[in-house]
Amino acid sequence: MMDMKLKPFDFAAAVARAGLRTDGTPIAGGAASVGGAKGTSKADFGSALTSALKSVSDSQNEATRMQNELQLDNPTVSLEQTMVSMQKAQIGFQAALSVRNRLVQSYTDIMNMQV
Repeated sequence: MMDMKLKPFDFAAAVARAGLRTDGTPIAGGAASVGGAKGTSKADFGSALTSALKSVSDSQNEATRMQNELQLDNPTVSLEQTMVSMQKAQIGFQAALSVRNRLVQSYTDIMNMQV
């Protein structure tokens, strides 16, 4: 069974990865360091998205497996564990769907901008 735990958000680390200070100004060395970061951020974003979708898929597969085991009267799988697993899978799917919808909306907004 996969155990999902939320980690606290580290704002300082997030802005540092973006090449900014906590007040929003660029880190010294500006364009060179930010330009170098942009080349790797696309791959980082893609791999983060891929791993997040894999995690959602794994939790859904685990919930399905537990449902099947419960239907087969496996004594090692409880109803409570199965319900929690199903809820985790549902929350993960809803979060992924929300991210997808926001990305599509952002893409649509950018494509509709006049140049």
